[in-house]
Amino acid sequence: MDKKLYTIIVHSENFAGLLNQVTAVFTRRQINIESLNVSASSIKGVHKYTITAWTDKDTIEKVTKQISKKIDVLQANYFTDDEIYQHEIALYKITTSVLEDNPGMSKIIRKHHARIVEVNPVFCIVEKNGVSEEITHLYEALSESGGVLQFVRSGRVAITTSCFERVNEYLADREEKYRLSKEKEQNV
Repeated sequence: MDKKLYTIIVHSENFAGLLNQVTAVFTRRQINIESLNVSASSIKGVHKYTITAWTDKDTIEKVTKQISKKIDVLQANYFTDDEIYQHEIALYKITTSVLEDNPGMSKIIRKHHARIVEVNPVFCIVEKNGVSEEITHLYEALSESGGVLQFVRSGRVAITTSCFERVNEYLADREEKYRLSKEKEQNV
């Protein structure tokens, strides 16, 4: 089967242990998580998990359904790269002497739309925001020039390209059902 990179976006209430339950779904199916980012969402009390994994469509559908069934999960959806806007951030620590002795390094940094955020006598730190391929290309270019001491990148952050957040519709529907059930109780 053709494997491709999928992004699963999970919305949940913030309860301890849920991250373990979510990652266990991937472990049981022998799927490696490429990146994982967990943060507060735009909805008070709701957290957003952004998970990427290489797999096929059938498997990602099953994984998403399993995650959706977890008690504290409000909603889980999977997306391909053309259905989301995604970004990462990376930091590169470079030996200051290499940067000073090689004027091409500054050109490489500018060419890749990165910026130097820290300089001291021993090292400098370069920051790059962008998609995964851009971050990897800058790392490769800096590595060829030598002097890369450390490299770190964040997990993917993503939002859908649609005009609405699916979890908002889910929560509005849930609130309406709750309101109707309360009205029904009062009328009985």
